[in-house]
Parts: sequence; structure tokens; C-alpha cells
Amino acid sequence: MKIGVFDSGVGGLSVVQSLLEHQLFEEIVYFGDTARVPYGVKDKNTITRYALEAVEFFKNFDIDLLITACNTVSAYALDDMRESSGFDIAGVVKPGIIATANALHSFEAEILIIGTQATIASRAYEDPLRAQGFTNITSKATGLFVPMVEENINEGPLLQAAMEYYFHDIKTPDAIILGCTHFPLIAHAIKQYFHHQSTMIHSGEAMVQYLQQHYDFHQKFTTTELKFFASENPEGLKKVAKKWLAL
Repeated sequence: MKIGVFDSGVGGLSVVQSLLEHQLFEEIVYFGDTARVPYGVKDKNTITRYALEAVEFFKNFDIDLLITACNTVSAYALDDMRESSGFDIAGVVKPGIIATANALHSFEAEILIIGTQATIASRAYEDPLRAQGFTNITSKATGLFVPMVEENINEGPLLQAAMEYYFHDIKTPDAIILGCTHFPLIAHAIKQYFHHQSTMIHSGEAMVQYLQQHYDFHQKFTTTELKFFASENPEGLKKVAKKWLAL
């Protein structure tokens, strides 16, 4: 099995990390649109255009499946991507919704959704969860976290100040949906801010569960070939990947 993983920048490496841990694929081709990150402040038409350009890039590889790791793209452009591709495409939003519902035992549970401005505005997480019966949902655009992760700021006073800015008036939630693939890289700091009392819904782990349930993936691969590409500074992406994925 050969798959592609597409993200607006380096954040999708958090999904790759989960895929590697579960040994699902023989080859992973990663493309990060680092020249145009972040996507979350852009309009739907621009996001869709960038996503379709990514589909054209992956047509150069004989992939079996494309994972759209970017939540913003998953919220706005999946249908257009599927229409123009010759391969199956899975986005991270639906798996995240399923994982949240499975993790909670009460429709009155407090849910906090964090993501980019575009992802939150799409209500791609909130509306399906409310339709299932969940009533206590807070959605918060936390766009400052994206450039921080891109700059490898995963802890320290700057991140602490940003969390205080966003979370100071929020009650400790039962579950936090990390609605951006950059956010698992600061998940420990977020969990610590809320005194380790919240269940974290991680796009990578949610995607692994989704793939195992909806696709016939039984074979485990002891080694996975990784190929990294970026629209800008590919060596920088490879350097980050080497650190985060312990390559």
C-alpha cells in the first residue's frame, strides 16, 4: 500500500507519526504546502484551489489513497478533490467526529473544538456533533498556534501566553478536539493547561481508527519508505520530520 499525505505545512507529520506507529503502509509520500501556510486565514475558493493543485501533484505517484491531513482542506474541499482525482481521498474531520462520539459517555459532556479560523467558521465539527445530540460545545479559533508549531515553539512562555489568551474564560472540557494537525505537537502543553483532565482527540489516532474500520488493512509493514516534498524549503521540512518522527 502506498499513500499520500497532504497538509498545509509541517503539521500533517503528526498524522504520519500515527501511521508509522501502526505500520499500516509500505510507502508514504508527504507533501506540505509550506510556501502558503497557514490555510486557515484564507477563503474557501483559495483553499479549494490549493487543494486541487495538491491533487495534481499526487497524480505523479501511483498512490492507493490520499489522506488530507489539513482540517481546513477537509472541511472545505474534499468533494472537489474527489471529483478531480483518480484515487480515494480521506479527510480528518469525519474520523475526528467519530472518535469524539466514541470517547464520550454523555451528550451533556463539555466539548472544546480548537482549529483555524476557517475550520471553526465551517462548523464542520460542531454541526455534526450537535446533530448527534451533544449540547455543550465551545468552538474556538486558535490560529496563533499554527505559526508557533511551524517555528518549533512547542512549549515555553510564548505558547503559555497564547493559551492564556484563548482559554482563560473556558471551563475545563471533557474532550478537546485538536482540529488542526499542528495541534497534537502542542497537545501536552494544552492538556497540562487544563490540569490533565481532558481527553484529547488527535487527528492522527482518529484517522488510524477510521482506516482500520473502513478499509481492509490487515498487513503490518515492518519498514515504511518515506518521501517528503514541500512547496518551499523542502530541506527544512525534512529536518523537522527527522526530529518529530525520530528518523
